[in-house]
Amino acid sequence: MSQKPAILTPDPWQQLQGLTRARVALGRAGVSLPMREVLRFGTAHAQARDAVHTALDVDLLANELQADGFKTLAVHSQAADRATYLRRPDYGRRLDPASSGRLADNGKNLWPTRPRLAIVVADGLSSLATSSHTRAFLAALRAHIPDLSTQPLVIATQARVALGDEIGHALGADQVVVLIGERPGLSSPDSLGLYLTAGPRPGLNDAQRNCISNVRPEGLPYAEAARKLAFLIDGARRLGRTGVDLKDDSDAPVLAAPETATPFPPTLNRLEIPA
Repeated sequence: MSQKPAILTPDPWQQLQGLTRARVALGRAGVSLPMREVLRFGTAHAQARDAVHTALDVDLLANELQADGFKTLAVHSQAADRATYLRRPDYGRRLDPASSGRLADNGKNLWPTRPRLAIVVADGLSSLATSSHTRAFLAALRAHIPDLSTQPLVIATQARVALGDEIGHALGADQVVVLIGERPGLSSPDSLGLYLTAGPRPGLNDAQRNCISNVRPEGLPYAEAARKLAFLIDGARRLGRTGVDLKDDSDAPVLAAPETATPFPPTLNRLEIPA
């Protein structure tokens, strides 16, 4: 009796699936993908679309952050709705007039002293990332900045990264960090990005800020992201700048000086000329 051919042809690189969540070594059924992979792709695509279009629950997030000890203020960009936000990125980079007035009127009352660091929590392109990871990440960052909850925290909707420049400038902050939902991938619909800018003001560009991306349990863990951000915050304070001038050397090995210096042998301390 002849044996029937296998319906699914496994991929010889299948062991790579244990190293990444990327779609690699999926195998095939005939000349097509296996049905399970087609269904997984469809699910991932739906999750990515939902991450982009689902509105951030500002009231819920504000209540949670206030329970963690933060004072919060909600603002909105000039993009009136999600469709406008997606079509006009420039609108997402500026505050609407009502929000500008709210910052001017309430910002000084909530945070009377000039802040070292303004925190902007923004929906960006994945409200799922913002709602899922903000509290846990800020808890990790507080281990490096104990008085973090005394600094301004602004929740921004229909927001792009550069909206933090205007918010930080309005609050008179030395630095601003924007926690924002990144553009979803087909294996990462909930990736949070961190953008640090020194001397925030309207008109800055991306070369003048530092980015830490893919913050989530399956990507860069909260504790590691907090350590890197704290390193950059301290570096920006000393340097007075962020962006291309500020390098993330937090993982660079540190060479420890020996406890006692070993002198060169006497014959190496001077040039010996034979007689």
